[in-house]
Amino acid sequence: MTQPTGVLETSKATNPLKALLGYGQSMWLDYIRRDLITSGSLKRMIEEDGLRGMTSNPSIFEKAIAESSLYDDIVQALSSRRDLDATARFEQIAIRDIQDVADILRPVYQQSEFRDGYVSLEVSPFLANRTKETIDEARRLWKAVNRQNVMIKVPGTAEGLPAIRQLIGEGININVTLLFAQEVYEKVAEAYIAGLEDLATSGGDLKKMAGVASFFISRIDTLVDSMLDDKLKTATDSQQTALKSLKGKVAIANGKLTYQRYQKLFSGPRWEGLAAKGGQTQRVLWASTSTKNPAYRDVMYVEELIGPDTVDTMPPATIEAFRDHGQLRNSLTENVPAAQKVMDDLAKAGISIKEVTDKLTADGVKLFADAFHKLLAAVDKSTQQKGKSA
Repeated sequence: MTQPTGVLETSKATNPLKALLGYGQSMWLDYIRRDLITSGSLKRMIEEDGLRGMTSNPSIFEKAIAESSLYDDIVQALSSRRDLDATARFEQIAIRDIQDVADILRPVYQQSEFRDGYVSLEVSPFLANRTKETIDEARRLWKAVNRQNVMIKVPGTAEGLPAIRQLIGEGININVTLLFAQEVYEKVAEAYIAGLEDLATSGGDLKKMAGVASFFISRIDTLVDSMLDDKLKTATDSQQTALKSLKGKVAIANGKLTYQRYQKLFSGPRWEGLAAKGGQTQRVLWASTSTKNPAYRDVMYVEELIGPDTVDTMPPATIEAFRDHGQLRNSLTENVPAAQKVMDDLAKAGISIKEVTDKLTADGVKLFADAFHKLLAAVDKSTQQKGKSA
């Protein structure tokens, strides 16, 4: 395979995951479990796969706690703490994992000059539409974890935007999550830039500030494809061809156009002034990159969004698949006009991308809140069981 100019040469013997860094993309792991830390697996992934960071969410923690005995020690210790509710107990469990991961990733953090080596911890999804409470909880979690290479996850809701600016202005690294719409992404980038300006005004160190904007991918195609299927039921033959041509295309097109906005927002005099003070761009992070439709290539959402100054956080199955048969190319900036045509054709087909992204954002907040309820129930159940057996 011919490699693009300026990209590290790769061979069949090269691990495609590790080779992503040569294209300017950092691979993060969207998963956390205690045995990753204790078994040495995380260290091996850093060395062998080029792992550069980690993300977590309530659903991931819920599975780790409910489906394993890996947390029995800390659950046992917490079972006698009558002063702690389920949320406080969960935080004790999560913070230990987050701190240990941050310590393992610290060499990456230092070697990358504070660009990578981060692990994320989420504010309660129950606070997604409450600005002040989000700010208070993010400050509290930042202080409790007490690691420079942690990012606090804040959803990119309307109420989250002022919280994002405030927290960045205080020097707290933020992973903005649940992003689907290009227009919302622009507001998030603006909040980041304004936050850095606030930090600079107060004499803060911009060099150690980092942030990502987590843009969700596969969920877009899952919803849009279902809407296309509904339209196909009553479409004429000519309409069917146009509708079928959009299936599996909208999420990647939306991501490519978002990246075009990233490049414009983080350039020009305003940004250059911050960069001169050590400011780092808020990279776009591709999330939800596992393929939900078995008809699609299982690494499609990784292969089609490779480009400089980006992060791709992958679940374990996608990491294994890309390690095995991932193909590398500078795909993110290729054929941008075709990406715009996909979005134009979607509108012509009578599907509003704004309605799609609004629904996905609302659904995402609810899904994370539901997962958090399940997580707290799992923590309660485990602590009660351990309390009885103590």
